[in-house]
Amino acid sequence: MSGTEDKSQTASGKTFPLSSNVEEASGSCGTKCSVCNHLYRDPRILPCLHTLCLECVRGLKQFSIPRAQREDDRGPGVSVDHCGPEAVILCPVCDCEVDLPVAGVEALTSNQLILNEVLLERIQRADSGLVCDLCNDGDAERRCDMCCVNLCDFCSKAHRRQRKTASHVTVALRDLKCGKGRISKPVLCPFHPAEELRLFCETCDRLVCRDCCMVEHRDHRCDFIANVINKHGDFIRELLKQTQPHVRQLQETLRDIGRAKLQVRERTKVIAEEIKTFTEYYIKALEAHQGRLLKELEELKIHKENSLHLQQIQLEQMFSDVKTGVDFTEHLLTSGSHVEILLTKHVVVKRLKQLHQISYSTRPGEDDAIRFEPQERAAQCNGLEVFGVIVTKAVDPNKCVLQGEGLHVGRQDRLTAFTLVCNDQSGQQMGRGGESVRVSIFNKSSKDRVVKPTVEDNHDGTYCITYTPQEPGPHTVWVHVKGQHVEGSPFNLTVKSKFRKHTGAFHCCTFCSSGGQKDVRCGCGGTMLGEQNRRIYFVRNSTTTCIYGAPFKRGTVPERLTVVESDPEPGGEGGGR
Repeated sequence: MSGTEDKSQTASGKTFPLSSNVEEASGSCGTKCSVCNHLYRDPRILPCLHTLCLECVRGLKQFSIPRAQREDDRGPGVSVDHCGPEAVILCPVCDCEVDLPVAGVEALTSNQLILNEVLLERIQRADSGLVCDLCNDGDAERRCDMCCVNLCDFCSKAHRRQRKTASHVTVALRDLKCGKGRISKPVLCPFHPAEELRLFCETCDRLVCRDCCMVEHRDHRCDFIANVINKHGDFIRELLKQTQPHVRQLQETLRDIGRAKLQVRERTKVIAEEIKTFTEYYIKALEAHQGRLLKELEELKIHKENSLHLQQIQLEQMFSDVKTGVDFTEHLLTSGSHVEILLTKHVVVKRLKQLHQISYSTRPGEDDAIRFEPQERAAQCNGLEVFGVIVTKAVDPNKCVLQGEGLHVGRQDRLTAFTLVCNDQSGQQMGRGGESVRVSIFNKSSKDRVVKPTVEDNHDGTYCITYTPQEPGPHTVWVHVKGQHVEGSPFNLTVKSKFRKHTGAFHCCTFCSSGGQKDVRCGCGGTMLGEQNRRIYFVRNSTTTCIYGAPFKRGTVPERLTVVESDPEPGGEGGGR
């Protein structure tokens, strides 16, 4: 399907027209200015790639924006070429804020393609009896591109015989009127008007003439256009290739939004009929209830349509911007000369980079999830108990709650759990499962250390999340429902160690820990020996082995010790050595 079609065909045969501003902004440049509606006069290219007459640009209202504010709007990574406030205008075609050059509107890039097309159209519109511009006598038959004059046959021959114009190329007017020829004016240097731009300065990334290379660009890397056009043309083509997929994707998304708007409208009509049928049996007592339900439904429809309409407007503008950039670049690469491509390279590359970085959702922001529940109890109406409510039952991440101690405290190598309760916009539990729930647990000390949780759907609007942390320390728990954080997410989680960390002093035995007291008893029941008996005894029970005996300083061992494996009486002698 062509990108210039004004309607999108669905599988059911229905069409969804694109807004007129999309077509106007994304259409080809043509030969008429969108402001004055006349043939272009000195056309200039705006940073959004729309073209206006120079005088029309001058007539637009300018306003200044501080540099700091512009940096915030541009986002990171976008440089500002000068300090102080910037002159900004609103493009009358796409309403996009565009920056004017520091030197003023005259510094905007000239659109040589449009100039050639305007000149060609003027020739094609002219009567067949054009007069020679040199002799004003004979009928014009040819045109000189270099001198921009119409020539009769005699003057054309004389034109080729003169030394200054012998190299000029003339084109037959009949070929131009039939669309077979192409008019191309030479692009002259703005600093040396007598010289044509034939070279490209790689250092400054701009077109230059021969005199420029000898003065301002003497030590720069300059080369002829024919030698560098392939490299720069391929660079622009690659940017174009990366940007083109957005056109198709935006078209498909806009069609989906059109279908969604129609489905919402049709669905609300169906629900309205159900409501009317139900209330007919109780019309006298339930008229107020009926009106209340219809009002609620209307507000719901307005909310959904407004949300979809806002998304549509944003995507239409995005589509318009991308389509304009793609159409302009395609036209430049297919119809522009090497000089024209390099002349507009700066503004085209900058715009294509901006368009390539755009982000958008490819799904409609609202759906037709609307139901009428006639058996569900509603609030009293005129003092009567009534039934019938409108249910959307769309989960609201901001209304979801998390329960359980496992959300904030966990134990190393131990299975821990907490519960997610999904609620709708009114705070009521969903009562059904199937929601898109994603839980991520990260170790704060290192984002690479991830705890993999398990999410179990209980099919009643609740979800059980279990996890087993491998390392102690602070963690972060991220809980997403339908791609959005729930209220309070991310949460702080503290994982405690498997064993309680010992914060005191480690002792070699009871004797050492008692400071050398000989009358203390160990927890195993052993007693200390006297100064004269320097033996170390082991007392074993089912769980521990206690070492006691020789009075030595903490952290040191005497040179001569007698080790007794067992002793029936503490302080006695015996046992093997």
